[in-house]
Amino acid sequence: MKPTITTISALEVVNDLIPKLNAVEKHIEQMIKAVLEASSVPNQIERYTKLQAEFQLELTMIRMNLSHLLKRYHHELEVVMNDNRQDVLLSLDTYEAMAVENAKQLYDRVQRIQQSP
Repeated sequence: MKPTITTISALEVVNDLIPKLNAVEKHIEQMIKAVLEASSVPNQIERYTKLQAEFQLELTMIRMNLSHLLKRYHHELEVVMNDNRQDVLLSLDTYEAMAVENAKQLYDRVQRIQQSP
């Protein structure tokens, strides 16, 4: 599946994407840790241990490709962080676009999990 996103604003990266990704990572770690500490059922422990590994793999892939984006556009992102009126569009390569889409999807999934009873 080819990502549909080909550009992203530097402001969105700095003020939206990275903070949301950090929040997702923290929430997932806390949630899975709490379940594992509270559980004594082997099947549940195994399930959540696998889930934790899957999330870590997904986060690693996202962070690796976002790191590439951050390095490529270091100067542009630094300018935006110092003056948010200087926003620019950043062109994404295929892997970066996939990372951006995956990060947004992961954030949406975690939001749905938090809202479900």
